[in-house]
Amino acid sequence: MARRATNNPRQVRSKTCGCEPCLAKYPGGRTPRRDCIGSWQARYRDPNGDPKGPVFPTYKEAMAHLNKVKSQMDAGTYQDPKRGLIKVDDWYAIWWPTVEKKGAVTTRNRKISAWKVHVQPKWGRRKLNSITWVEVQGWIANEVKGRATQKKALELLRHMMKAAMRDGRIVVNPTLEIDVSAPVGKHPDDLRPPTAAQCALIRSHITTYYRPIAVWGEETGMRWGEYTALRRCHLDLEGATVKVKEVLTEDNGKLRRKMAPKTEAGFRTVPLTPAAIAAVQIMLDRWRPASTESPLDEDKMHVEELVFRGPQGGLMTRHNFRRQWIPAIQDAGLARKIKSPDTGRLEWWPRVHDLRHVFATRLKDAGVPEKDVQVIMGHERGGKVTWLYQHAGPELVEEVRAALVAGRTLRVAA
Repeated sequence: MARRATNNPRQVRSKTCGCEPCLAKYPGGRTPRRDCIGSWQARYRDPNGDPKGPVFPTYKEAMAHLNKVKSQMDAGTYQDPKRGLIKVDDWYAIWWPTVEKKGAVTTRNRKISAWKVHVQPKWGRRKLNSITWVEVQGWIANEVKGRATQKKALELLRHMMKAAMRDGRIVVNPTLEIDVSAPVGKHPDDLRPPTAAQCALIRSHITTYYRPIAVWGEETGMRWGEYTALRRCHLDLEGATVKVKEVLTEDNGKLRRKMAPKTEAGFRTVPLTPAAIAAVQIMLDRWRPASTESPLDEDKMHVEELVFRGPQGGLMTRHNFRRQWIPAIQDAGLARKIKSPDTGRLEWWPRVHDLRHVFATRLKDAGVPEKDVQVIMGHERGGKVTWLYQHAGPELVEEVRAALVAGRTLRVAA
């Protein structure tokens, strides 16, 4: 710490005080008094040598601040309080260019959306160091709807505050240990995927062109973005396998290419059943996709390499397929609307994604070990995550009822 100023802290002369020094500096007809009532200025220089002089009502407070600053400078933890007075809007303008180019385009756009929709309207005009933990917790609990949305909005604000701490603008990160909404469970009837017979019934109501796509989803358990991104070079009909190496993902209404999602477990080889081979062969015969492997570029689709395409030969979009799927499940008499307990939105059952659940349940019923299911499904870890895709059917209920009525011994799980 630089050498302390003499006469520190010093009293600031006041226009309302009647002591001799104040009357000498600010003459006037005030009542003379012996003691000065002016405030106290604590003078010091920061580590950069810049003079500072915060003012306090009493000598005791000014002296306490000086001692605190000296201790912080000795420990190397001093922070200029004025740097935290920046508004969150202005801090975002400084912080965002430092992280803007990190991650995929879809990730960046998701953060921009979280900022514009949730963070900026609430915190943009607030000073950075004025935000408290209680305010953030109340915002998440009462104003941001949906567990997934809460996590994304909180993640962005947390990263901004963490950077502000590293930049010496705030001392405490008010976004730590914030509780988001607990996951809301659904009734087993809303989670259970359609049976094989129901899937066949749905396919019978889908137009002929789209049926191979439904068969492929049911027979491979691949995600929608994985099989709409499937290229001929990743398909091995002789070996009856398909390699998952990239996905198509939607970003603000635009489809982009990217590497396999979430984790490295997304890169995998999936075995093909005869039904899957027959389904994909229909698409191969129709479009004759090129066997080349173009370099992965988010904006260059190279549709000529894709196996699954729209009826006009363009990209297969989720929206266009849903226009076939929803009428099909309605005509099959299976469709029902389920209100999401998390977001409150109405969702159709069964979903296209439920074909993946159908595949996982078949693996469970066939006795495939959990570790192998984890690999085929493309999960980084097993346990609860993997078995979320596997559901017990009505036969389990009948088995338990028979055991209760007839006294039959249940099976023992190893």
